[in-house]
Amino acid sequence: MRGLLSRAPGGPETLEIGELPDPVAKAGEVIVAVKACAINYPDVLIIQDKYQFKPPRPFAPGGEMSGVVESVGEGVTEWKPGDRVMGNTGNGALVEKIAVRANNIYAIPDERSFEEGAAMLLTYGTTIHALVDRGGIKAGDSLLVLGAAGGVGLAAVELGKAFGARVVGAVSSEEKAQAVRDAGADDVIIYGRAPFSKDESKALADAFKEKAGKNGFDLVYDAVGGDYAEPALRSIAWEGRYLVIGFPAGIPKIALNLTLLKSCDIRGVFWGAYAAREPEKNRASIKQLFDLWGEGKIAPRVTEVFPFDRGGEAIAKMESRAAIGKLVVRVAD
Repeated sequence: MRGLLSRAPGGPETLEIGELPDPVAKAGEVIVAVKACAINYPDVLIIQDKYQFKPPRPFAPGGEMSGVVESVGEGVTEWKPGDRVMGNTGNGALVEKIAVRANNIYAIPDERSFEEGAAMLLTYGTTIHALVDRGGIKAGDSLLVLGAAGGVGLAAVELGKAFGARVVGAVSSEEKAQAVRDAGADDVIIYGRAPFSKDESKALADAFKEKAGKNGFDLVYDAVGGDYAEPALRSIAWEGRYLVIGFPAGIPKIALNLTLLKSCDIRGVFWGAYAAREPEKNRASIKQLFDLWGEGKIAPRVTEVFPFDRGGEAIAKMESRAAIGKLVVRVAD
């Protein structure tokens, strides 16, 4: 079978279509013929050996996919060949076929496309875990979303509204601001490009505080990091919760006196590890996501679809931070 392979550490330009052995289902596994694979920022990091784990090469990036069950392994009774499914893989999904654990996939609703299915789980799964399990979101909270026009950012805007929060999205352009408004944000702020001088950092903190109002933000959802983190933290409410999602702008260094002054929490969000440690709680959250999807309160925004042999271009666009919504690679028709 074919895969889009990383043979040595490097950027998206180092990826190449190559051959891998066809997978065989072990006990408890299914083989999925992949139809679509969504691209996320971890795909940028993993091929550069900058992610939390480093798979042996050659490997294919791609952490979430959709497709059709081709065969099932011993002990699998809940799936059969021909079922339309979607699931998270961690990596390895930019291939024609993949072996996955039977309990790591979900049925795609009949009315949803493979592209929508591929784009659903990682961003919304991360975000519902962040807002509910780590953030304790409740109706009436105020929520600041950094990087609000990306896949996880738009998920945070939609879920924040679904849970009754006032949501302010922070983005880097008017085009992205419009996407965030369309997703239901109550307000938007457009920030400049880091790095920031001390005066620029203070100005951004003041802008966040103005949008927050006198009490500050109860929740900050930070999918950006870098020089944006401290200004956002300065706008947090008393006993607010700062949710650490990712660092496309770099890993920030935080002055801990800020947490003392606001009596606030900085909380890490590692959904993949949570899902592995708490599978039943995670599946309950995923069911809640499917309910919200069916009610029209959330929906993956697939803004661009790339053919399989141009999958590296999708990762390059993610790396440039130019993406709005979700980018998807169509592996097969």
